[in-house]
Amino acid sequence: MKNVLLIREIYSEAFRNLGSKFTKHSFKALAVLFASSYLIALYALVFRISTGFAFE
Repeated sequence: MKNVLLIREIYSEAFRNLGSKFTKHSFKALAVLFASSYLIALYALVFRISTGFAFE
């Protein structure tokens, strides 16, 4: 839990020091896009493993 709070603080501080609102919103949108893409890929991997897909 301490690591999550530390990462959250680093993330918050990084966006607090950015200049314009456009830059803040675009980086936040990219962060959400990256996180959602990562979760989709993780879901696909777990789904393939659980259904017995042969990775050859």
